[in-house]
Amino acid sequence: MAITLEQLTAPGRTTVMGIVNVTTDSFSDGGRYLDPQAALNHARELVRQGADIIDVGAESTRPGATRVPADVEAERVSTVIELLAKEGFKTSVDTMRASTALAAAEAGAHLINDVSGGLADADMYRVMAETQLPVCLMHWRTDRFESASGSADHGGDVVRDVHEVLKTITGNAIAAGVDPKQITVDPGLGFAKTAEDNWALLNALPEFTEGEFPVLVGASRKRFLSAIRAERGLDHDPVAADPATAAVTALAAQAGAWCVRVHEVAVSRDAVDVAARWRNG
Repeated sequence: MAITLEQLTAPGRTTVMGIVNVTTDSFSDGGRYLDPQAALNHARELVRQGADIIDVGAESTRPGATRVPADVEAERVSTVIELLAKEGFKTSVDTMRASTALAAAEAGAHLINDVSGGLADADMYRVMAETQLPVCLMHWRTDRFESASGSADHGGDVVRDVHEVLKTITGNAIAAGVDPKQITVDPGLGFAKTAEDNWALLNALPEFTEGEFPVLVGASRKRFLSAIRAERGLDHDPVAADPATAAVTALAAQAGAWCVRVHEVAVSRDAVDVAARWRNG
């Protein structure tokens, strides 16, 4: 086994995953890091600020997004991950395609982060098992894995629905040969969920962190956080949600989250460090 989940885990605190989008249309930074050198420079800065893992994605799932060709996605992420691997950075690949996950693993990725939970590509669980890499499986109830817009029917209880779906997809992965010790889960904040759904899941976060699998929280710059400022008549573009993101990071860390996935690393690294020192003080 090339790397274990334990080796990706920051000792004594919540792990911080910094985001590098090599896309044209991501909601807050689309196009800024499409050039491999720009992506490398951004990753270097995120690591300097305290990122433990760099998450590289080449296909946006923002509301209204459309899928990019598989070969384009694979080339974008594998090129950047190979550059990051040469500098010794720990990386994850954000993809719903088994072919892209495999290309990224061959380029040196350390974790496969699939927002579809393995449901968008019939070969994904097999590739996860073959690479033996740590994986993150996310909840996303949708008819079509493309745009995260809209809201799904969660049967009147989004927390119960997320528990049930995560149980199903982790079971799928294990049945395909993925080591349970290599699995993390993500409740899927913002993916076909209302603001009320997102807050309900955050409120219930201890239920998930006390479960079998480590939990990744991905709230960074999402609309339900921007809405906090909008309610006060303030600027509420995605970047303006960074302070609210840091607050979620602190609370998620205190609740036992394994990892937070964020765009603005410095403040979230401060937040997890504060949570760790508060807990151990």
